[in-house]
Amino acid sequence: MSSFPAHRLSVAPMMDWTDRHCRAFHRALTTRALLYTEMVTAPAILHGDVERLLGFDPVEHPVALQLGGSDPVQLAEAARIGAGYGYDEINLNVGCPSDRVQSGRFGACLMREPSLVAECMAAIREAVEVPATVKCRIGVDDQDPAVSLFETVDACAAVGITTFIVHARMAWLKGLSPKENRDVPPLDYDLVRRLKRERPALTVCINGGIASLDAAEAHLDDSDGVALDGVMLGRAAYHEPGILGQVDRRLFGEPVADVDAFAAIDRYRPYLAARLAEGVHLQAMARHMLGLMHGRPGARAFRRILTVESIVPGAGLEVVDRAVGAVREAEARRDRADEAA
Repeated sequence: MSSFPAHRLSVAPMMDWTDRHCRAFHRALTTRALLYTEMVTAPAILHGDVERLLGFDPVEHPVALQLGGSDPVQLAEAARIGAGYGYDEINLNVGCPSDRVQSGRFGACLMREPSLVAECMAAIREAVEVPATVKCRIGVDDQDPAVSLFETVDACAAVGITTFIVHARMAWLKGLSPKENRDVPPLDYDLVRRLKRERPALTVCINGGIASLDAAEAHLDDSDGVALDGVMLGRAAYHEPGILGQVDRRLFGEPVADVDAFAAIDRYRPYLAARLAEGVHLQAMARHMLGLMHGRPGARAFRRILTVESIVPGAGLEVVDRAVGAVREAEARRDRADEAA
């Protein structure tokens, strides 16, 4: 196994997307990338259905739990519970711009309170033995990002936090929706590289607008004398998950063949079968696979079959087989046409 740490390539925590079924599917494509849960608030863990919120399959390792909150005592207890479930890392969300997050005084609005973030991180770090990390923006609203980012990072570093995943955009909490905040504020990759240059002892990973493995590799390149420690992919990994099949070879330097779409489904089948036997509906798992055949003949039929047939009561692996068969048939037709030409 290569010496590169899991943070070298990770899949972002994405609400309503990176649930346990999504993570098990992504793990069928890459054994090395670090996977993240959706954000779970500390109060939800302390007062809700913990097994439903935190339960996961061992196949998902390495997997990190992302917490939301701003109360150090609550976060410490939630972190302890998460570590007890076996998560490999506890991460604090200092970047989510949703209205609900703002009203709860956590997420991106915490960029205005670096000392509170540091207090929260000190409590988490004291509570668990696994790494405690921060995912943040470069600032919010009218802040100077060159000031706000460094203040947040330095405050956390002062209490022993060493790993930071930086979404290289401001969050404009006044006037933009959460969706717009993922695209509208301009990216400032140079500021994240400056952070690494000026704080070389810290582990600095970059997130935001990275749409391909070529782009990921460029961020890890030290041609300008600065090599970032990791790249976090978000929507690109979700909408075109096939790219994750190249990660172990390209990003981690493993001497392995890439995992193609058909092999990924074969790897995912035991998980699908086990969850179906437990009463999980196929649609809850199949929805994460819709982009797997992106760019291939039959991709539209693959999506349609999974979307339409997985919602039928009692739908099982035969639906997945039909979807895969549609792609194989389309590829066979293409090959015959190529031969005839």
